[in-house]
Amino acid sequence: MKILVIGSGGREHALAWRLAQGARVQKVFVAPGNAGTSHEDGVENIVLASISELVAFAQREQIYFTVVGPEAPLAAGIVDSFRAAGLKIFGPTQAAAQLESSKDFAKAFMRRHNIPTAAHQTFSDAISAHEYINTRGAPIVIKADGLAAGKGVVVAMNLDEAHQAVDMMFAGNKLRDALSGADQKESSKVVIEEFLEGEEASFIVMVDGKNILPLATSQDHKRLFDGDLGPNTGGMGAYSPAPIVTPKIHARIMREIIQPAVQGMEKEGRTYTGFLYAGVMIDPQGNVKTLEFNCRMGDPETQPILLRLKNDLMEILNHAVHGTLDKVEPQWDRRTALGVVLAAANYPGTPRTGDIISGAVIADSDKQPEDAHVFHAATAERDGNIVTNGGRVLCVTALGDSVKMAQRRAYQIADTIHFEGCQMRRDIGYRAIAVKK
Repeated sequence: MKILVIGSGGREHALAWRLAQGARVQKVFVAPGNAGTSHEDGVENIVLASISELVAFAQREQIYFTVVGPEAPLAAGIVDSFRAAGLKIFGPTQAAAQLESSKDFAKAFMRRHNIPTAAHQTFSDAISAHEYINTRGAPIVIKADGLAAGKGVVVAMNLDEAHQAVDMMFAGNKLRDALSGADQKESSKVVIEEFLEGEEASFIVMVDGKNILPLATSQDHKRLFDGDLGPNTGGMGAYSPAPIVTPKIHARIMREIIQPAVQGMEKEGRTYTGFLYAGVMIDPQGNVKTLEFNCRMGDPETQPILLRLKNDLMEILNHAVHGTLDKVEPQWDRRTALGVVLAAANYPGTPRTGDIISGAVIADSDKQPEDAHVFHAATAERDGNIVTNGGRVLCVTALGDSVKMAQRRAYQIADTIHFEGCQMRRDIGYRAIAVKK
């Protein structure tokens, strides 16, 4: 059978790589994919510009089912379009995807369904937002209401940072709205939240409309520099499992966050299907609060999670699109998987593109090291070279008998890869290593 994966990042490379190993899978198409997916056995990139073209392709190629990786197509209604054409697809509808596409909707939804989260206010004008910040003080969290590719959150540690974030986000919203023709009064919003103390974990599940299947726990590093310093990014590395998510905390997250969210969507007529990601803050007492919902797998969390998965991913997703996830028992490698992101120069601002990437494992899938994989994200092929093509370029992911061993292996491989201006944290996994001591 043929599978279609929508997206071009490291998450989509990992999904395509794992799906292509399925016993019944003939080929995996990735739209549009990247330089890494183009070199994977059993995987083919296709460049299509619109949802209607993707629907037509899926019909023409008799795609068995489609998996949506990034948030933008979900927010644009790709699931609705595929289903209207009678095609199987795994992801939430446009209405359900508002859990991610609108921070304001998500916060109001959590309030309606008693899901624990940070106190917040939503603002449609900068003046009121600035006044609120002066009243509340810092640290404080500023969020763009709409999609921002993982970079729409500023954790402001002082008032100057908070005010700058508000001005930046309102300016960005106005530009986005002008380009899209949207009504700025309706769509230009900023959500301001209290700053929560604790440790953040990524909790990702699969939902088929009624059944919930938790995936392996994970934790990522969102700040650019070692020690969790510098600006927020889409993620500079991740590992699985996350020691902070004990069995007791796992049960609390399911009971207090995930189950109420899925049940709440059903009650509101937005039956949820797809991956559901809860960014969860865990305080020292083991209490949990929801930082955000994403309607997809995380990136770079997907890479270590799928490196640990022992089941046939195609079979799991087949159950997901047929509403039988209750029949799935995922099996996980007992080892830790850890991924290190190599980012382009100037990321997370305006990343430089076109830098040539070198390293023996970059272009050849058959040269991938044992118990590890180099997943591509923002890469492209030009004039026979693989080059940087965006912010987070690669995610070097490795397995190890401990967090420290997985960390050492990932950095051994990462240090053999070179491109000018490469940014790479050297401490991915440090929190888990501290827990294990």
